Amino acid sequence: MKKSLMVLLLFVAAYGFGQTLADRVKHNDPSTYRELSAVHAGAGKMGFTQVIGRNDLSTNFLYLHTGSIDKKSGIGHHFHHTIEEMYVLLSGEAEFTINGRTSRIKAPAVVPCKKGDAHAIYNHTNEKVKWMNFAVSSTKGRGDNFDLNDTRVGAVLDPVPAFVNATLDKKLLKNNANAYSGEGSLYRRLFQPEVFGTDWNHVDHAVIPASSASKHTLTGVEEVFYVLKGEGKIKVNGQEAAFKADDAFFGKIGEQFEIEAGAGSEVELLVVGIAPAKNKLREIEKPLIQPKSIVLQMDFVVEKANAEAFEKMYYSIYVPAMTVQKGYLESKILRMFPEAISKEIQAEPTTYNYQVQISFATEADRRNWVASPEHQIAWPAASSLAKEYKWRGYDVMGDDFQD
Repeated sequence: MKKSLMVLLLFVAAYGFGQTLADRVKHNDPSTYRELSAVHAGAGKMGFTQVIGRNDLSTNFLYLHTGSIDKKSGIGHHFHHTIEEMYVLLSGEAEFTINGRTSRIKAPAVVPCKKGDAHAIYNHTNEKVKWMNFAVSSTKGRGDNFDLNDTRVGAVLDPVPAFVNATLDKKLLKNNANAYSGEGSLYRRLFQPEVFGTDWNHVDHAVIPASSASKHTLTGVEEVFYVLKGEGKIKVNGQEAAFKADDAFFGKIGEQFEIEAGAGSEVELLVVGIAPAKNKLREIEKPLIQPKSIVLQMDFVVEKANAEAFEKMYYSIYVPAMTVQKGYLESKILRMFPEAISKEIQAEPTTYNYQVQISFATEADRRNWVASPEHQIAWPAASSLAKEYKWRGYDVMGDDFQD
């Protein structure tokens, strides 16, 4: 990495936006739990707190709730029109219901609650259980629910669950250096994107061995990490922060995390990935008096040795970083024709061999993008791969956009 790029990223991380890496690490502290009764018309009581909220990430991640469910207590049968959740059982055993079908699940386990699917959890035992709930919304910051007034107490049980679920079984983990580098690091993807209807992208289970480190790049997604076991440090852009068991932290699009396990024990993680939402252009039906939008054209001179990395940077870092911005419409990366074709069509000679076009609803939206923390990661990633660059801005007065 070029020295100037490293200096810029260090400045942005430390001073530019008022949040240090340590600020991202949140502890699941039972002493902060509020006591709730009849949650979604469920039985009994539970302890509850929010660890990560709707404004912490740029994507449509809605919340990470944690707590404990008292004996003979639970969350009643209900569903959501616009959000998807995933219940996580960290200790004990509980009865999970999805769309009226109920089975007993032993910890540690996860059960996704897909959009439109009614769901509930009931602790039938005489001991408290530890519980978590991740949620992703269809719309940034928006939630909803519809209660069915059903506690699920005494529900008929299926011996085999008739719904999607997964156990956090370390025996099923395998080495995958593309996901979590480092000798001895293990990983398993519990759920792929097709399981969910929102921008929820994946759920992973990972282990970093004691006294070792793993590098993990967030390509096109944001991720929320929950520390199931162990303690260590995370390092991002020159900063580092300590974590311990029952901490949660999150990573942003394009960041590379180094996760370092302490000497005492391995680090076990539950990881939720969320992809950015995508906007669609609107068609125009008649000539415009005022601009429909704006386009910025950026020309680059990229040496052959950097061409593959430049194109990968565009779809893995630049586009995901823009899609979470207010007013972003679309973008393109253009590569110059081969020299023989350029001569054949009598193209204007130029040393600029790549162009990136980005479109925002207004110039103000584009300037907000330039001032955003995501831009401070994306632009250095692009410019560091180019020998030269320049740009021009245009008002869009008409287009023909076809799917």
